[in-house]
Amino acid sequence: MTGKAKPKKHTAKEIASKIDAATTNRGGGKAGQADRSGQEKGGHAKFECPHCKITAPDVKSMQIHHESKHPKIPFEEAMVTNLHATVSVGDSSTKPKPGVRGSHKK
Repeated sequence: MTGKAKPKKHTAKEIASKIDAATTNRGGGKAGQADRSGQEKGGHAKFECPHCKITAPDVKSMQIHHESKHPKIPFEEAMVTNLHATVSVGDSSTKPKPGVRGSHKK
């Protein structure tokens, strides 16, 4: 006799989610390094510190970084580099747009 209410097989939904998790880039490790650094399409980090070139997602985070790492230099919002404005995104019609969570399914 098997256990109570325990499924004996994996469901198709569970298998599909495991395949999706194993094959989709989530942005971590070496594969997501370029995305985090802002080299391709500006990355997730939108702003760059003019002094140490570290990136931050918004101006408030950049201000917190600046006050803690560069306390002797006054913070000027105009000096902060916007990476999304400087990087030109290629023609989006040539690449297929990914669906939910990066899958190419429709």
